[in-house]
Amino acid sequence: MDDRTHHMLTSPAAPLLVRMATPNALAFAIQSSVSLAEVWIIGQLGTGALASIALAFPLLMLIQTMSGGAAGGAVTSAIARALGAGDRERAQQLIWHALALSALGAGLFLVLFSLFGRPLIAFLGGRGEILEQAVDYCSVIFLGGLFLWLVSVVGAIFRGMGDMKLPAVLMVASAFLQVPLTAILVLGLFGLPQLGIVGAAYSAVISGFVVSVIMLVVLVREGRVIRLDRKYLSFSKALFRDIFKVALPASMSPIFTIFIILSLTAMVATFGEAALAGYGIGSRIEFLLIPLVFGIGAAMTSLVGLSIGSGNVDRAEHIGWIGSAFAAGLTGVVGLVLALFPSAWIYAFTKDQVTFEAARSYIQIVGPFFAFQGLGLSLYFASQGAGAMRWPVIAIFARVVLAVGGGWLLAFGLDLGLKGVFIGAAAAMATFGLIIAISLKLGAWRRV
Repeated sequence: MDDRTHHMLTSPAAPLLVRMATPNALAFAIQSSVSLAEVWIIGQLGTGALASIALAFPLLMLIQTMSGGAAGGAVTSAIARALGAGDRERAQQLIWHALALSALGAGLFLVLFSLFGRPLIAFLGGRGEILEQAVDYCSVIFLGGLFLWLVSVVGAIFRGMGDMKLPAVLMVASAFLQVPLTAILVLGLFGLPQLGIVGAAYSAVISGFVVSVIMLVVLVREGRVIRLDRKYLSFSKALFRDIFKVALPASMSPIFTIFIILSLTAMVATFGEAALAGYGIGSRIEFLLIPLVFGIGAAMTSLVGLSIGSGNVDRAEHIGWIGSAFAAGLTGVVGLVLALFPSAWIYAFTKDQVTFEAARSYIQIVGPFFAFQGLGLSLYFASQGAGAMRWPVIAIFARVVLAVGGGWLLAFGLDLGLKGVFIGAAAAMATFGLIIAISLKLGAWRRV
């Protein structure tokens, strides 16, 4: 066993988790600013542009959460468990399987969007110019989807071997590239044509291309625990099965989460364009918690996977509780601050009063429940490391039922209107976090 792996299996869990999570958390916090900056830049084009990006945003998040959360988490888990068991050859073979998974995922998503993208966006409430802008944005994102998948999956390979710093550094560099590039392309600065919201899609794809190429070059070089080596280029059902046994159930979370957002978007759209734009601002804040928690969760996936691979379930559970407490505290504070001081940040994205009221209503109802999102999401990532995805899938299914069914009942059945949609979303968020936490307490990771 190499020194790095031995260190991660024997060092005190709490300080080790903090050291590994810190670069990730900082990098994802900075990366989150890209999404906020994108909303601010697009907001300069008016309420219609904000409504278009609100329709397109769930599909972008589907790519990011499927490639980073489901596939990426499964890759990190498989490689970490192999290294924890002392099987470096298996870990190096898994690299090629992970790259194949990236190509398969990007191709599948492109085909699905080509077949169902426009009807789906229209179903969500897209009409006229708003529909066309949203479709154009998504077309660029899905055509360049391979680079977005590679960024997530190759980063997951490094995290599986315990290297959190390189992906973090490149994420920060990507943010400093993507934000000014988005402004230039969206607004048409420096004499370039104004592309509107499509410019933000081009910026995301270009940044993904640059970062993925750099990571692949580094992965080929010697000097790391494992590397991309052609002599390990062979595929087996057993190794694909090792990845997919985590990736397939884990994919239910981003799929169901996006289904929730799409369903809530469709419900909110019935209250008008301004309400949709306001919800787009508020829901994007919620989705910004995903990369923030992922900064912590990626370290948890790696450390839990190593511990499970070595047979130390007690250490794995200890890491799960420490990391989830940290994530819940962080997201809880963010939610409360945003809910208490809505005027301090919403006006940065819109000056329209109706849009402001919709965004404020969302954050003041849902924001106080962000702690449960952090709790559940961090344990979802940790459960990937443990290879125990049954209860996280049950939790996200319960969230769908409460958010969509409960939100519809409160909004239209009990005539609570827009606030009813948001109350249903908040209750669902709390249920999601509690179910996964209770399952861990009852020994879910001990029955894998």
